[in-house]
Amino acid sequence: MIPTMHVLLLEDDIDLGQAVTDHLEAAGHQVHWCKLIAQAREPRPADFAMLDLQLPDGDALGLLRQWRAAGLRLPVLVMTARDQVSDRIRGLEAGADDYLVKPFDLDEMLARMSAIQRRSTPSPHLKVQDCEFDLANLRAWRRGSGVDLTAMEWTVLRVLCGHIGRIYSRNDIESTLVSEGLLAGESNTLEVIISRLRKKLGATLITTHRGLGYRLDA
Repeated sequence: MIPTMHVLLLEDDIDLGQAVTDHLEAAGHQVHWCKLIAQAREPRPADFAMLDLQLPDGDALGLLRQWRAAGLRLPVLVMTARDQVSDRIRGLEAGADDYLVKPFDLDEMLARMSAIQRRSTPSPHLKVQDCEFDLANLRAWRRGSGVDLTAMEWTVLRVLCGHIGRIYSRNDIESTLVSEGLLAGESNTLEVIISRLRKKLGATLITTHRGLGYRLDA
């Protein structure tokens, strides 16, 4: 079973887009459906992207290359009517994780997504900038020296480590803190935690994106 995800769907075919959206939502996922490349150029925080290649305003492979060049690492499944091997190779070289040729079975789509997610699951031991994190044992180092983090700091860091390079909204992070019984009543709690993490792990590790949220930068 695929963990619940925020899925960015880029598809201009109304019937297919609606069918994919309905199937994903029935499986418990949240879907942001775009019908033009321009609508997806600045993607909302997402765990997964599904891209049709031929859109009314261009070829989505260009968009995918831009995402990868900018360090956006979210898993991408390409959907296309192009069934030539050369087209599949172009998609994979642009940064796609897998390919679905239309028409496709919606349950096969979910199975492909699940396989991609398993391959994309971050290692419990991560190196980011001059920091290292052992997420399984809650140990952190900066420049080889151990760093002590509180339970709240670890919770925020684990969220941000889910997809390095993805922007997580305030709601994404606070919901996790609430679910673990860690969120205090003050409205500036998250900002305080982020500030402490920057002091301990480096000022450039976590970037703020006004109106969007926070991102862990490699």
